[in-house]
Amino acid sequence: MADRPQRIVIAITGATGAVYGVRLLQRLQQFPGLERHLVVSDAAVLTLHEETGLARRDVEALADVVHKANNIGASIASGSFQTDGMVIAPCSMKTLASVAHGLSDNLIARAADVVLKERRKLILMVRETPFNLAHLRNMTAVTEMGGIIFPPLPGFYSKPATIDEMVGHTVDRVLDLLGLPPLDAARWAGLGA
Repeated sequence: MADRPQRIVIAITGATGAVYGVRLLQRLQQFPGLERHLVVSDAAVLTLHEETGLARRDVEALADVVHKANNIGASIASGSFQTDGMVIAPCSMKTLASVAHGLSDNLIARAADVVLKERRKLILMVRETPFNLAHLRNMTAVTEMGGIIFPPLPGFYSKPATIDEMVGHTVDRVLDLLGLPPLDAARWAGLGA
Protein backbone atom coordinates (compact mmCIF):
# COMPACT_ATOMS: atom_id res chain seq x y z
CA MET A 1 0.00 0.00 0.00
CA ALA A 2 3.01 2.31 0.38
CA ASP A 3 3.26 2.82 -3.40
CA ARG A 4 -0.35 3.94 -3.82
CA PRO A 5 -2.79 6.16 -1.93
CA GLN A 6 -5.32 4.64 0.42
CA ARG A 7 -8.67 4.68 -1.44
CA ILE A 8 -12.25 4.48 -0.21
CA VAL A 9 -15.24 4.35 -2.55
CA ILE A 10 -18.39 6.10 -1.35
CA ALA A 11 -21.69 5.61 -3.14
CA ILE A 12 -24.85 7.56 -2.39
CA THR A 13 -28.17 6.10 -3.56
CA GLY A 14 -31.70 7.50 -3.50
CA ALA A 15 -32.74 6.06 -0.14
CA THR A 16 -33.49 8.45 2.69
CA GLY A 17 -30.45 9.31 4.79
CA ALA A 18 -28.34 11.16 2.23
CA VAL A 19 -26.75 13.00 5.15
CA TYR A 20 -24.81 9.81 6.00
CA GLY A 21 -22.98 9.86 2.67
CA VAL A 22 -22.28 13.58 2.96
CA ARG A 23 -21.01 13.29 6.53
CA LEU A 24 -18.84 10.31 5.61
CA LEU A 25 -17.19 12.33 2.83
CA GLN A 26 -16.64 15.20 5.25
CA ARG A 27 -15.16 12.95 7.95
CA LEU A 28 -12.85 11.21 5.48
CA GLN A 29 -11.23 14.58 4.75
CA GLN A 30 -9.46 14.34 8.12
CA PHE A 31 -7.28 11.48 6.87
CA PRO A 32 -4.35 12.91 4.88
CA GLY A 33 -3.44 10.95 1.79
CA LEU A 34 -6.77 9.15 1.62
CA GLU A 35 -8.35 9.27 -1.82
CA ARG A 36 -12.16 9.53 -1.82
CA HIS A 37 -13.93 8.09 -4.89
CA LEU A 38 -17.60 9.03 -5.21
CA VAL A 39 -20.57 7.72 -7.18
CA VAL A 40 -23.95 9.44 -6.83
CA SER A 41 -27.03 7.84 -8.38
CA ASP A 42 -29.60 9.98 -10.19
CA ALA A 43 -32.17 9.21 -7.48
CA ALA A 44 -29.64 10.32 -4.86
CA VAL A 45 -29.46 13.77 -6.45
CA LEU A 46 -33.16 14.24 -5.69
CA THR A 47 -32.82 12.94 -2.13
CA LEU A 48 -29.72 15.05 -1.47
CA HIS A 49 -31.57 18.19 -2.53
CA GLU A 50 -34.74 17.32 -0.59
CA GLU A 51 -33.03 16.25 2.65
CA THR A 52 -29.91 18.41 2.79
CA GLY A 53 -30.45 21.25 0.33
CA LEU A 54 -27.21 20.27 -1.41
CA ALA A 55 -26.79 20.03 -5.17
CA ARG A 56 -24.79 17.29 -6.89
CA ARG A 57 -21.84 19.64 -7.41
CA ASP A 58 -21.73 20.49 -3.67
CA VAL A 59 -21.40 16.83 -2.76
CA GLU A 60 -19.00 16.04 -5.60
CA ALA A 61 -16.72 18.83 -4.31
CA LEU A 62 -16.14 16.72 -1.18
CA ALA A 63 -14.54 13.90 -3.21
CA ASP A 64 -11.16 13.55 -4.88
CA VAL A 65 -12.49 11.52 -7.81
CA VAL A 66 -16.07 11.51 -9.09
CA HIS A 67 -17.50 8.72 -11.25
CA LYS A 68 -20.80 8.80 -13.13
CA ALA A 69 -23.21 6.04 -12.11
CA ASN A 70 -23.57 4.81 -15.70
CA ASN A 71 -19.81 4.64 -16.38
CA ILE A 72 -19.15 0.92 -16.07
CA GLY A 73 -15.70 1.53 -17.57
CA ALA A 74 -14.58 3.59 -14.56
CA SER A 75 -11.44 2.63 -12.65
CA ILE A 76 -13.45 1.34 -9.67
CA ALA A 77 -15.21 -1.18 -11.96
CA SER A 78 -12.05 -3.30 -12.09
CA GLY A 79 -10.44 -5.42 -9.41
CA SER A 80 -7.01 -4.42 -10.70
CA PHE A 81 -7.73 -0.90 -9.43
CA GLN A 82 -6.92 -1.33 -5.77
CA THR A 83 -9.18 0.19 -3.16
CA ASP A 84 -9.39 -0.28 0.60
CA GLY A 85 -13.14 -0.55 0.86
CA MET A 86 -16.50 0.79 -0.19
CA VAL A 87 -19.44 2.25 1.68
CA ILE A 88 -22.91 2.67 0.19
CA ALA A 89 -24.45 5.40 2.34
CA PRO A 90 -27.37 5.23 2.24
CA CYS A 91 -28.10 1.98 0.43
CA SER A 92 -31.51 1.63 -1.18
CA MET A 93 -33.25 -1.73 -1.29
CA LYS A 94 -32.86 -1.68 -5.09
CA THR A 95 -29.09 -1.33 -4.74
CA LEU A 96 -29.01 -4.01 -2.04
CA ALA A 97 -30.86 -6.37 -4.40
CA SER A 98 -28.46 -5.56 -7.26
CA VAL A 99 -25.46 -6.31 -5.05
CA ALA A 100 -27.03 -9.46 -3.56
CA HIS A 101 -27.71 -10.88 -7.01
CA GLY A 102 -24.53 -9.70 -8.73
CA LEU A 103 -26.43 -7.70 -11.35
CA SER A 104 -23.74 -5.03 -11.88
CA ASP A 105 -26.41 -2.96 -13.65
CA ASN A 106 -24.72 0.36 -12.82
CA LEU A 107 -21.36 1.50 -11.47
CA ILE A 108 -22.47 1.36 -7.84
CA ALA A 109 -23.49 -2.30 -8.07
CA ARG A 110 -20.47 -3.14 -10.25
CA ALA A 111 -18.00 -1.49 -7.87
CA ALA A 112 -19.62 -3.32 -4.94
CA ASP A 113 -19.34 -6.60 -6.85
CA VAL A 114 -15.64 -5.90 -7.44
CA VAL A 115 -15.08 -5.15 -3.75
CA LEU A 116 -16.73 -8.45 -2.82
CA LYS A 117 -14.89 -10.55 -5.40
CA GLU A 118 -11.56 -9.04 -4.33
CA ARG A 119 -12.39 -9.76 -0.65
CA ARG A 120 -12.26 -6.09 0.32
CA LYS A 121 -14.51 -4.40 2.86
CA LEU A 122 -18.04 -3.51 1.69
CA ILE A 123 -20.41 -1.70 4.04
CA LEU A 124 -24.05 -1.16 3.11
CA MET A 125 -25.96 1.38 5.20
CA VAL A 126 -29.35 -0.04 4.26
CA ARG A 127 -32.33 2.25 4.67
CA GLU A 128 -35.84 0.84 4.76
CA THR A 129 -38.21 -0.22 7.49
CA PRO A 130 -39.86 -2.47 8.14
CA PHE A 131 -37.90 -5.11 6.24
CA ASN A 132 -39.78 -7.60 4.12
CA LEU A 133 -38.53 -11.12 3.44
CA ALA A 134 -36.82 -10.13 0.17
CA HIS A 135 -34.87 -7.41 2.02
CA LEU A 136 -33.80 -9.87 4.72
CA ARG A 137 -32.76 -12.53 2.21
CA ASN A 138 -30.78 -9.98 0.22
CA MET A 139 -29.03 -8.81 3.40
CA THR A 140 -28.24 -12.42 4.27
CA ALA A 141 -26.84 -13.03 0.78
CA VAL A 142 -24.57 -9.97 0.97
CA THR A 143 -23.42 -10.99 4.46
CA GLU A 144 -22.63 -14.51 3.24
CA MET A 145 -20.53 -12.95 0.47
CA GLY A 146 -18.51 -11.00 3.03
CA GLY A 147 -20.32 -7.66 3.02
CA ILE A 148 -21.34 -5.82 6.16
CA ILE A 149 -24.95 -4.77 6.58
CA PHE A 150 -24.97 -1.62 8.68
CA PRO A 151 -28.39 -0.01 9.10
CA PRO A 152 -27.75 3.51 10.41
CA LEU A 153 -29.31 3.03 13.83
CA PRO A 154 -28.30 5.54 16.49
CA GLY A 155 -26.59 4.57 19.71
CA PHE A 156 -27.98 6.43 22.68
CA TYR A 157 -25.28 5.65 25.26
CA SER A 158 -23.39 8.76 24.13
CA LYS A 159 -26.51 10.78 25.01
CA PRO A 160 -26.81 12.61 21.67
CA ALA A 161 -28.59 15.95 21.95
CA THR A 162 -29.06 16.56 18.23
CA ILE A 163 -29.65 14.70 14.99
CA ASP A 164 -26.22 15.93 13.93
CA GLU A 165 -24.64 14.10 16.89
CA MET A 166 -26.56 10.89 16.07
CA VAL A 167 -25.41 11.02 12.44
CA GLY A 168 -21.83 11.72 13.55
CA HIS A 169 -21.78 8.78 15.95
CA THR A 170 -23.09 6.41 13.27
CA VAL A 171 -20.52 7.61 10.73
CA ASP A 172 -17.75 7.21 13.31
CA ARG A 173 -18.77 3.55 13.71
CA VAL A 174 -18.46 3.10 9.93
CA LEU A 175 -14.99 4.66 10.05
CA ASP A 176 -14.09 2.13 12.77
CA LEU A 177 -15.14 -0.68 10.44
CA LEU A 178 -12.95 0.78 7.69
CA GLY A 179 -9.97 0.80 10.04
CA LEU A 180 -9.99 4.61 10.17
CA PRO A 181 -10.98 5.30 13.76
CA PRO A 182 -11.65 8.96 14.49
CA LEU A 183 -9.80 10.22 17.54
CA ASP A 184 -12.84 12.03 18.96
CA ALA A 185 -15.39 9.21 18.60
CA ALA A 186 -17.77 8.64 21.51
CA ARG A 187 -17.00 5.20 22.94
CA TRP A 188 -18.81 2.96 25.38
CA ALA A 189 -16.77 2.78 28.58
CA GLY A 190 -19.01 0.38 30.49
CA LEU A 191 -21.76 0.89 33.01
CA GLY A 192 -21.01 3.50 35.62
CA ALA A 193 -17.83 4.65 33.92
